[in-house]
Amino acid sequence: MADERKRQSLVGEVISTKMDKTVNVRVTREIAHPIYSKRVKRFNKYLAHVAGVVPKEGDIVKITSMRPMSKRKRWQVSEIIRESVKVG
Repeated sequence: MADERKRQSLVGEVISTKMDKTVNVRVTREIAHPIYSKRVKRFNKYLAHVAGVVPKEGDIVKITSMRPMSKRKRWQVSEIIRESVKVG
């Protein structure tokens, strides 16, 4: 029963896997523009720790919060939702 509390989670796309045990994830959210009432996309980038699952660039992953591991790394990849399809 050590880790049964609800953790914050986000879904985003892996945009970089160049670091060791870390991936860069871009999370997209859509908001309504306050004046024009049009849907506008906003992006945030998070550094996420990779422990068990190893995502590739372009994969859609779910990241969950964890205790701070370094200055910018406070998330970890919990699962791969959809794998990327690289044509090449």
